[in-house]
Amino acid sequence: MDQPAPSVWVRRFTPLIRPGGQVLDLAAGGGRHTRLLLDMGLRVTAVDRDIAGLRPLAGDKCEIHAIDLEAGPGNALAPLGGDYDGIVVTNYLHRPLFAPLAAALAPDGVLIYETFAIGNERFGHPRNPDFLLHPGELIDAFAALTILAFEQGEVSLPRPSVIQRIAAVAGPLGRLPEADLDRTAASE
Repeated sequence: MDQPAPSVWVRRFTPLIRPGGQVLDLAAGGGRHTRLLLDMGLRVTAVDRDIAGLRPLAGDKCEIHAIDLEAGPGNALAPLGGDYDGIVVTNYLHRPLFAPLAAALAPDGVLIYETFAIGNERFGHPRNPDFLLHPGELIDAFAALTILAFEQGEVSLPRPSVIQRIAAVAGPLGRLPEADLDRTAASE
C-alpha cells in the first residue's frame, strides 16, 4: 500500500525547525511525516498506538514509541520528555494533550498541527464531535505560543474535508517560510 504524501501544511512549516533538531511526530500513523522529517536531517521521536508502519524507520535518528495517548490518567507525553525543536500532529485530536504539547516545545520550537473540524461529518470520518475541532479552537488552545499561521475551512485535497491547522512557535515572531505554490498545486 502506498504511503500518502506528507501534508502540504507540514511541508510548508518544517523548514522553521532548527536544523538537526529533535522533533516529536505525535500519532505518527504509517510514518509519512516521520520520513519527511528524517529526510530533512532531523532527529525524530515517532509515537503511535500501533507502530507496525513505523518500525522500519527506527534507527540512530528515529525512536519509535508504542503509546496509547488516550489511556490512563495524567500526561501521556511525560515519558517522552520535552525540549522538542518541533512537534507535528496531523489527523489526530485528544484535547487533554494541548497543554502538554505546548509545554514540550523548546524555546523557538515549532508546533505544526492539522486535523478535522466541525462540518467534516458531511464528508465522512471522523463524524464524532469529540474528534472535531470547534471554530478557532487551535488558536485558543495554543494562545500562549506565537501563532505564525492559522487556517480553517473546507478543503478538497487530499480529500474533501473540513480542517483546522496552525503553525506556532514558542518564541517571538520570525521569518515565515515561502509557500512553494508550484509544488503545492502539483502535489494536491
